[in-house]
Amino acid sequence: MIKLTRLNGSTIVLNCDLIESVEETPDTVVTTTSGKKFVVEETIEQIVDKVVQYKGKILFVSKDKPV
Repeated sequence: MIKLTRLNGSTIVLNCDLIESVEETPDTVVTTTSGKKFVVEETIEQIVDKVVQYKGKILFVSKDKPV
């Protein structure tokens, strides 16, 4: 899950596994696999960084715990 900021300043938490695409038009629009769209303040690069950080945390935690 990643935190994003809508244009009105409210925060949303999005399951990054459900992100289908991110585009700048010039606002950043995140489209989910269900077709829902979110217009957010973050840039594409910031969203990619958030996803990479989140996925890295999951991998780090899973390495410490045996399956």
